[in-house]
Amino acid sequence: MSLAGRAALVTGGGSGIGAEIAARLARDGAPVLVADLNLEAATRVAEAIRAAGGQALPFRMDVASEADAAAAVREAEAQFGRLRIAVCNAGITDRSPVLEMSLAKFERIVRTNLFGCFVTAQAAGRAMAAGDAETRGGRIVTISSVSGQFGGTGRAAYGASKGGIETLTKVLAVELAPYGILVNGVAPGPTQIARTAHGPRQRMAFLDRMAVKRYATPADIAGAVAFLCGDDCGFVAGHILNVDGGFATAGVMYDPAEGA
Repeated sequence: MSLAGRAALVTGGGSGIGAEIAARLARDGAPVLVADLNLEAATRVAEAIRAAGGQALPFRMDVASEADAAAAVREAEAQFGRLRIAVCNAGITDRSPVLEMSLAKFERIVRTNLFGCFVTAQAAGRAMAAGDAETRGGRIVTISSVSGQFGGTGRAAYGASKGGIETLTKVLAVELAPYGILVNGVAPGPTQIARTAHGPRQRMAFLDRMAVKRYATPADIAGAVAFLCGDDCGFVAGHILNVDGGFATAGVMYDPAEGA
């Protein structure tokens, strides 16, 4: 698909899924502002994109800062033209049990994941909604998680933040559609990135409930994001696309040949 000339902002673009999303959008023709709190990481990603023939620049951004979000949108438009794509990807996680989690830790995760998604989407939406019917429009893609759809051990803050993102996505879709802005979300299942670091028991707990018996790669997630940003997805709004190997679909799975 072609995203040529459609300026894009990707938060959390310095590593993992965000880096792959930035690279995929650039391969599809979008000039990308790679935003991350870690400017050095964002710079490496942007340099790799340029080395591969794409357009990209790094930008340091505290994802929960309204001032940083507004500045990122201004920078993207100053460098690449009107913002047409925003991917609210930045996020952090923790696996603390409820009875042991501090309020400070809970707040940090929710602030980064949920507040950060809202602040980025709001800043991008304001830019995309400006002007008349001929100039308005764009795509906003949020990144949630299957952890926001189920109760899972150690995921009080992370699950709450991601569940909030899914509802926020639907509200954004309803409110921004009149401006020609389509808002959708991608909910990854277990994905093989550096910070996943799942041990054997945790991996088995996921894989036992998955129709596709492997973890996702960042490229699997990036492909779904690219689809939601492209012309073939012009009549989808407020949808959460699970990219989870069937995790949310599966019930009890066993080989009947082994008996009850």
